[in-house]
Parts: sequence; structure tokens; C-alpha cells
Amino acid sequence: MTTTETRPWGSYTVVDESPAHKTKRIEVAPGSRLSYQRHRHRSEHWYVLAGTLHVTIEGAEAVLLPGQSVDVPAGSAHRAANHGDVPAVFVEVQTGTYFGEDDIERLDDDYGRTDAGAVAQ
Repeated sequence: MTTTETRPWGSYTVVDESPAHKTKRIEVAPGSRLSYQRHRHRSEHWYVLAGTLHVTIEGAEAVLLPGQSVDVPAGSAHRAANHGDVPAVFVEVQTGTYFGEDDIERLDDDYGRTDAGAVAQ
């Protein structure tokens, strides 16, 4: 069973999960970006399917095109953004020990969801 969630920046659909992983299809709307965040209990692998994905990991920036991927180690501050005119779509494979949405520490957020006590970047 798939679950889709709408967010201010776009949406994600959980397409597979087990105690060892969670896989999401993430769509980032044009001109939008996810929060600059980190996770304690999971690492992520992002594979771009469509559009252009602007990625920031620990302050280093990269641009990914369809067919390209990047690894986000657990504990690393990261963000995905779409500066283009069409949706950016990528698959995120999470591995680790816990995959709940409450394992998000938001460091900076365009939608006012920054966690109390976090240092803005």
C-alpha cells in the first residue's frame, strides 16, 4: 500500500518499507525546496528521475540531472531544491534503524517549520 503526503514544497509517496529501509518517490515543485535538515537514525540515497535537482550536503552544492544520484550520510545537513520550471522528481532510499518523520531536525525552513534550538544555516 502506498501513502502520499502533500507538503508546502511538493509531495512524497512511500512506495516500499520494511524494518531495514523506506523508499519514497519525492516531487519538488518548481521554485520550491525542502528544509535544510538532518537525521540521526538514517542515511539516504537520492536518484533523480526527472527535472533538475539542486542538492546541498553539509554546505557543498551540486546539481543532479536524471540518472544521477547522491548519498546523504546519517547526521549530515542536507537539502533538495528545484530552481527549474518543471517538477524535480527523485527516489529516496532510506536505510538505518528508524524512519519516522520525527527523525527530522530542521535547521532552516522556508515555511516556518524550523526546530526550536536548532542553529539556522
